[in-house]
Parts: sequence; C-alpha cells; structure tokens
Amino acid sequence: QVQLVESGGGLVQAGGSLRLSCAASGSILRINYAGWYRQAPGKQREFVAVITSGGLTNYEDSVKGRFTISRDNAKNEVYLQMNSLKPEDTGVYYCKVGTVGMGYWGQGTQVTVSS
Repeated sequence: QVQLVESGGGLVQAGGSLRLSCAASGSILRINYAGWYRQAPGKQREFVAVITSGGLTNYEDSVKGRFTISRDNAKNEVYLQMNSLKPEDTGVYYCKVGTVGMGYWGQGTQVTVSS
C-alpha cells in the first residue's frame, strides 16, 4: 500500500550538514505522523524526530537545536535537515509514517559522519 523511499544520506565531516528526504507513494490514508529514526551499529533503532499531521514536532534530546523535521504535504515528502553533525550521528536513518494501528518504514539511508 504505502512505499517510502529515503534519500540524501552520505558521508560528511563533523560539523557539516545533510538533508534527508522521504518520498511517500501509494495509498496513504489517515496519516497521523511522519518521523525519522536511526540505528547505529550495535545499537537499537532510536527515535530522532517526528512531525504530526497538525505540524507539531518533537526531537530526541541529542539532536535538538541541530536537526529540523519538515514536510511538504503537496509532494508527500518529509525532510530532515541535519546541521552541526557529529560522529555519534552516524547510522542508518529510516523514514516512518504512522496511521491508526500501522507504521510504514522506508529502506533506510546511510549517514556517516567522520571526525
């Protein structure tokens, strides 16, 4: 039904910036939120940022002030602007959209931040 495709990952030096995009397609009904999660090697997948259908946002503490989640409803896209990147931000970043009782995940995009 729903397909999510992330893009924009890559390798960047500490202090640099990346902008991740998530394009949604398919039958998308009653989306309550869209968010970004990440998973570093050997760690659990963790919440990074979320934006609700009403535009409310929330961030994991370590990225507050550095990352910004946004959306373009007309394009069915969600973005994550990442500034002042740190090596600990390295991981696979996943887009997720949530509806009532269901979450849809993208394939992930690798973000690597070098020292």
